[in-house]
Amino acid sequence: MDRIQGIKLFVRVVDLGSFSKAAADMGIGQPSATKLVAQLEAKLGARLLHRSTHGVTPTEIGLLYYQKCKLITHHVEEAESVAALMQSQVQGGLRISTSVAFGRRVMAPLVMRFMQLHPKLQVELSFEDRYVDLVEQGIDVAVRMGRLADSTLGARFIGINPWVVVAAPDYLARRGVPASPADLAQHDALIYSTVQGDARWLFSGADGRAQPTTVRGPLRSNNLSALLAAARGGLGLAALPWYVAHESVKTGAVQPVLADWKLPSQEVHAVYPSPRQVPAKVIGFVEWLQGEMGETWWSDTW
Repeated sequence: MDRIQGIKLFVRVVDLGSFSKAAADMGIGQPSATKLVAQLEAKLGARLLHRSTHGVTPTEIGLLYYQKCKLITHHVEEAESVAALMQSQVQGGLRISTSVAFGRRVMAPLVMRFMQLHPKLQVELSFEDRYVDLVEQGIDVAVRMGRLADSTLGARFIGINPWVVVAAPDYLARRGVPASPADLAQHDALIYSTVQGDARWLFSGADGRAQPTTVRGPLRSNNLSALLAAARGGLGLAALPWYVAHESVKTGAVQPVLADWKLPSQEVHAVYPSPRQVPAKVIGFVEWLQGEMGETWWSDTW
């Protein structure tokens, strides 16, 4: 038992005038209670209690010590109540991390809506394309794409991030519309240098069989917005997440191609520092995200 618990025990002994009653109240045996108070007296170098067959009463020093300990236990209980309240409600500070493109296009509008539902929440939203150490950076929850490596982190599946190949209408008018992945050999590709195999796009047909396709073209970038801008400008075909391409498809600035073929989708997960004792603010946010990101979340207007 730690020192705070020892102080709590001493206070209960004085309050109840009995070791046995205080021990029962604290959920320990009477011998342990007697030993702990004796250790407390030895540490202080003072006798705190008069012991008799009629019960226990505080000494003069014990009474002064009891009065101070009573204040300490009150403040500890108050602190524990605040901690319990914070743990059970969606309030306080919430630090969220995600990637740049996904954060700007998807997470930012979602977070604003969540904040409107929980006005006692203060959010710090950071965008990083590099790997972020949640514990080191003090992040409460990160939203990440792709398969998760085995770790001690807590995680919850949020949804699927589908990809699409798009091009501007004027590019397709000049170069033709590809009918199969094999046709990409005759086209300019705008290559995302982070996922989707870089210059090797992995398609699958209606039968589920994979067809790896090597592409080449005038632009390679690790920025999805730059590739979308290049596709809109007619420089070639780009493989993009649907959430990046959706608005441009909707306005007709680009159009999907190879509709009968699919690129690999990415899993979307919410990740937090530990699977144990997860704060209510994190659970509330993650569960709300799961409800918002349905099968066609990428086509919603954020």
